[in-house]
Amino acid sequence: MKKFEYTIKDELGIHARPAGMLVKEAKKFSSKVTITKDGKSAEATKLMAIMALGVKKDQTIEVAVEGADEDAAYDAMQAFFSANL
Repeated sequence: MKKFEYTIKDELGIHARPAGMLVKEAKKFSSKVTITKDGKSAEATKLMAIMALGVKKDQTIEVAVEGADEDAAYDAMQAFFSANL
């Protein structure tokens, strides 16, 4: 399992549009991608679960990647968050 922390820079936090893009990105991999904020976790392939976390600007989340292609998924998730959130 690989993990990284990321502080959200988007003014609106993780809102509908980037959450939808995140789901599409996570579904490209067989590895399980989990986002955790304040002890609550959501699978990155479940849009409503991500939205329910209510992540706002300047909050830090943990992204964990585990599975067969975790190295590629880890790199893709880091790139996604840097580019979009």
